[in-house]
Amino acid sequence: MRTVSAASVAANPQGIEGLPPAVHNALGELASAAKEGLLAMSVGVGLGVLCELLEAEVDEVVGAKGKHNPHRTAVRHGHEGGEVTLGGRRVPVSRPRARSVDGEHEVELATYAHFAARDRLTDVMLERMLAGVSTRRYARTGEPVGGEVDEVARSTSKSAVSREFVSRTREQLIDLMSRPLDDLRLAVLMLDGIDLKGRCCIVALGIDSDGVKHPLGLWDGSTENATVATTLLANLVERGLDVEQGVLVVLDGAKALRKAIRDVLGVHIPVQRCVRHKERNVLAHLPERDRPLVRRRLRTTWSLDDHDRALDQLRALADELARSHPGAAASLREGLEETLTVTRLGVRSNLKRTLASTNPCESMIETVRRISRNVKRWQNGDMCLRWTAAGMLEAQTQFRRIIGHGDLAKLALAVERDIAAKHAADTPATTVHTPIATAAPEVAASPA
Repeated sequence: MRTVSAASVAANPQGIEGLPPAVHNALGELASAAKEGLLAMSVGVGLGVLCELLEAEVDEVVGAKGKHNPHRTAVRHGHEGGEVTLGGRRVPVSRPRARSVDGEHEVELATYAHFAARDRLTDVMLERMLAGVSTRRYARTGEPVGGEVDEVARSTSKSAVSREFVSRTREQLIDLMSRPLDDLRLAVLMLDGIDLKGRCCIVALGIDSDGVKHPLGLWDGSTENATVATTLLANLVERGLDVEQGVLVVLDGAKALRKAIRDVLGVHIPVQRCVRHKERNVLAHLPERDRPLVRRRLRTTWSLDDHDRALDQLRALADELARSHPGAAASLREGLEETLTVTRLGVRSNLKRTLASTNPCESMIETVRRISRNVKRWQNGDMCLRWTAAGMLEAQTQFRRIIGHGDLAKLALAVERDIAAKHAADTPATTVHTPIATAAPEVAASPA
């Protein structure tokens, strides 16, 4: 059977003889809309269906028009202009109104409330902005819904898109910073900073005992300093983060972050220094010709499962570098033992490679950089926090369980034993004093 298009039917009067005039007009309008594409035609049909749905709901609430109904609870109240959300824009429609019989209040129509909700509008705006669409080009990214609809559409200007984006990202920031953490059993906590052209945000990523990654929070400051990191960690603890059972902290080596960990989480918490950051810091002090050899020796040593042997080899390398490159030797010795924390805890294979660096947290930060690449000027701290939170939540949608997650339960036990051993070592042994026996006084024998 050959398919007959609407346009060919409308252009052939002889083919539609006998049809009512209303059908003639509808087919003509359909054919006109089809010239702008299938989506434009569908939008036109959809708006027409929406108007019919609104009228049908009024009939259901008020009753059939022209029929007396003594039990009705509402009456028609004419029509007024309204707006519905359509593919990232607001489109005007004529909506019917209904009021209670006593005239005291408006009767809400559920159909109109559903299609007029702005949630879908902000969802589309947020999605496009996170995909890299600028506010100036937002209107150009809309679907081709037809010239008539585009002429009357609203909420596509630069200022309107900016307002909606600010509102939605602020909601996301509040949601992220108020999430309760009581029920979250963390095995690993990662901290790192992201520079946003003169401002800095410190972000926290948690990995639970099942290997699932969770964005925990963030804090803004001028630099990656101890005060900002301490405030962030204190906020996590206030929200219920339980670290009493033991958690491994992975850092990039910043002294400010290390100090914040000691102040908030205690001196006994095990800390793993990122080996990739340490490697870059050491190699930065070396000439190009010496870097490949030192890089190879560092990676070979860090891959060893024998903690004492690896520690001896790193110290030997530092001694060798001290003669020709004292700066590289000093960089290697700083925090040397903490680069082997996962090895000391008995972590092996895939999980060891995952937790020896801050790569999981860096991956989340890279998402923040990607979605904010169009930002030319960071106006204030609120803007930095909103964009960073949006990027962290965007990254969460792409998270997968870490490689080697099956060994996280063993890691948690090892961390608890390590903390208990450090506590025992710091607790002075109590000396038991045995009381000296004293001779009982002689009791004089009473006379018989």
